[in-house]
Amino acid sequence: MQGFLNLNKPLDWTSHDCVAKVRKLLNMKRVGHAGTLDPKATGVLPIALGKATRLLQYLPGEKAYQATVRLGIQTTTDDLEGEIITSTPCPGLDLEHIKTSLSQFIGKIEQIPPSYSAIQVDGKRLYDLARKGEKVEVPVRTVEVSQIQVLDWRDGDFPELDIAISCGTGTYIRAIARDLGTILNIGGTLSALIRTQSSSFQLPTSLTFTDLATQIENSTFQPISADTPLEHLKAVNLAPESAKKWCQGQKIPLNLAIDNFVRVYETETHFLGIGKIEHDLLIPQMVFFEYPN
Repeated sequence: MQGFLNLNKPLDWTSHDCVAKVRKLLNMKRVGHAGTLDPKATGVLPIALGKATRLLQYLPGEKAYQATVRLGIQTTTDDLEGEIITSTPCPGLDLEHIKTSLSQFIGKIEQIPPSYSAIQVDGKRLYDLARKGEKVEVPVRTVEVSQIQVLDWRDGDFPELDIAISCGTGTYIRAIARDLGTILNIGGTLSALIRTQSSSFQLPTSLTFTDLATQIENSTFQPISADTPLEHLKAVNLAPESAKKWCQGQKIPLNLAIDNFVRVYETETHFLGIGKIEHDLLIPQMVFFEYPN
């Protein structure tokens, strides 16, 4: 079984838990995921099956979320899992002022990831260092946010703001919640998060574990074709003789005005893998289909 599963990650599960569960349900060892989701986040978690695990690195980085930001509270983890650092009741906040502040997060921005995150510093995960009470300088990252839209607003002593965010890979929504609170000088933290899109995987077509188990029981489960999430890459078609040579590791002369990764096919429909064109040569990068000798 080769391809992808669009999983709807449940609440309080780690991404690693999800991989382990899929391995058990499908009775297969080679399973991986793209784009780690925090345990308290739900939504789209792309799962790769079999050889498709080697294609994870080629997935596009676009992601989308629906997030709830609670204002007036700052925590150690930048979400409600952490200890409260400050608590500042802030009734009567002006929503238009908040919208203006949100505009500062659109475009390429510098962001300091949460102290409790999976980023490594000197070979150690930040969350491991934070749990030991060790303070380290978290490296600043440049990330890109393409859109932020306000969905709902609930006033009160600790008002909540629902927003939709479209962004690139590596963006921490918890950091946006924290930094919005900092700009407003009242504190902010993330209280809920749903990932609605990761690469080309969308929430409405995702499967829960119940869905997956039912399809497996009924013998109706079919993984998403391995090349479907890679449609952002241009396609190259090879004749059968060249296709066989390419799958055996040979470079194929190809005069195309492309200098990037491409999807490689034999006669348009048979997906062979990922290649890279350099100096008019199609170089194998990941061979998905192996020709018999």
